Amino acid sequence: MEITGIFSALIVGVIIGALGRLVVPGRQRIPLWLTMVIGIVAALIGTAIASVLGVADTRGIDWIELAIQVVLAAVGVSIAAGSYGRRGAG
Repeated sequence: MEITGIFSALIVGVIIGALGRLVVPGRQRIPLWLTMVIGIVAALIGTAIASVLGVADTRGIDWIELAIQVVLAAVGVSIAAGSYGRRGAG
């Protein structure tokens, strides 16, 4: 993987993670780095799911793939916020 690929993954991770945080209601008390990691993982898994479903490569913007990634990020943010909040309260 080239350095541009790493930067692209980081940028996509931040965007997907941020969109995931916006979808989840309420305030999430998790750090930015965790949001970014969740976004990167959600983007990778979402791309794999979209490939299996045959919707990864479409003409124009891959809206279905993006929706899958955001949903996965929202689930990840919800789980992380719940776990992170409990850990701090214990």
